[in-house]
Amino acid sequence: MPTIYDCSVDSELLTGTRLARAAIARGGIIVMPTDTVYGVAADAFNPDAVGKLLAAKGRGRQSPPPVLIPGLPTLDALAAAVPQEVRDLAAAFWPGGLTIVLPAQPSLDWDLGETHGTVALRMPSDKIALELLAETGPLAVSSANLTGEPAAHTVEDAARMLGDVVEVYLNGGTVGNPAADASEAGGASTIVDATALASGDGLLRILRHGVISDGQLRDIVGDALADESAPIT
Repeated sequence: MPTIYDCSVDSELLTGTRLARAAIARGGIIVMPTDTVYGVAADAFNPDAVGKLLAAKGRGRQSPPPVLIPGLPTLDALAAAVPQEVRDLAAAFWPGGLTIVLPAQPSLDWDLGETHGTVALRMPSDKIALELLAETGPLAVSSANLTGEPAAHTVEDAARMLGDVVEVYLNGGTVGNPAADASEAGGASTIVDATALASGDGLLRILRHGVISDGQLRDIVGDALADESAPIT
């Protein structure tokens, strides 16, 4: 098994994060805590590294990973258009468990998979993750579990599923809410699609229900959130 660095111990935190940055820089993948579940991370601008991430989970290019960012300024750097409703959601729930899909900047030199010109962005509420992101820049991050298996809320669960393909494991203790795991997505971030809103062709849609409730979203954006009970026309 690979080495797991206990981030509650200062010396291991320093060593682990240094090695994690080095692994990211050379195109490796790491596991780190986030506020919802453990994530497996790679340099978002290194297609080979993103490929390693997808392979580790047993996924193909049709399931591109979200991108974690260190702060709100990166939102405008990576998204081609950011509606006011999205800014309001980010102000309310970032850092936190909300992933927002937006049209990607067309000039970005990356390959996350079959994104169809979009990018899913989130700013996590986890000190270790944010400090690492501040050093590395945006990271492609997906839940640190095999596809079809429950999300990892402990680093030991992640290591059991992903093993030696991951270069560095950062242990931030139990994260998220393990009791919420009724499915692979349980306890993970809520995902909303803002691409139609950004283009002026439609409303905000929920792609995955997670830790931010429908009601919390509607409290911020009101009628800009599509009603899931309404018929699709």
